[in-house]
Amino acid sequence: MVEVAYRERPARVPGAVLWTRTADGRAYRVLPDGCMDLLWIEGTLVVAGPDSRAYDGSAEGGTRFAALRFAPGRAPSLLGVPAREVLDQRVPLAELWSARRVRRLADRVGTAADPAVALEDAASELFDQAPDPLTTHVLRGVRRGLGVPELAAGVGLSERQLHRRCLDAFGYGPKMLDRVLRLNRALDRARSGSPLAEVAARTGYADQAHFSRDVKALTGVPPRVLLAPERVPAG
Repeated sequence: MVEVAYRERPARVPGAVLWTRTADGRAYRVLPDGCMDLLWIEGTLVVAGPDSRAYDGSAEGGTRFAALRFAPGRAPSLLGVPAREVLDQRVPLAELWSARRVRRLADRVGTAADPAVALEDAASELFDQAPDPLTTHVLRGVRRGLGVPELAAGVGLSERQLHRRCLDAFGYGPKMLDRVLRLNRALDRARSGSPLAEVAARTGYADQAHFSRDVKALTGVPPRVLLAPERVPAG
């Protein structure tokens, strides 16, 4: 069995995380987090769309991953694809970019001594756009607990217009985005050792039962099962 070596650090691309890992041959589960990833997997470039539910995958032992995990809402404008079009999918970059462009990037990363650093270098050159103000507004508002009417009014859009813009930026609307981000805040608290009832109360769930139902709906398993083993992110 190949030892899993997962590492991550802030990337030079604003708001992104650079991560690497080596698969051990076992199945893995990726939890929804509102993010999109650009992955290099042994020479193949893949876009991991935002997840609305847990993604279960597998890879042959020894398979190397190097990837950039973009902050919620950032990847669509950088990669040139609306988030809604890759929701809950893993799509070869060759289906989104020209073959020549993908080949150049794959060759640059694959021939480098450190594929992760090469991917980061290329991304920092290509992806230099400022964040969309609407995306920033929605993220800040959702994290502050603002409702859809307040979010829409803050940018001068109707609720329906805001929903469509959020689908393009995040893959889902403001309510689902709030649900996904709250799940991750709650799981971070739970992993630190806080009792589940306290986690539920501090992260905006009606009660522990509500928290447990939402965890199972989004991840496929109840909190105590999800939190029991150590899980390795995989993009």
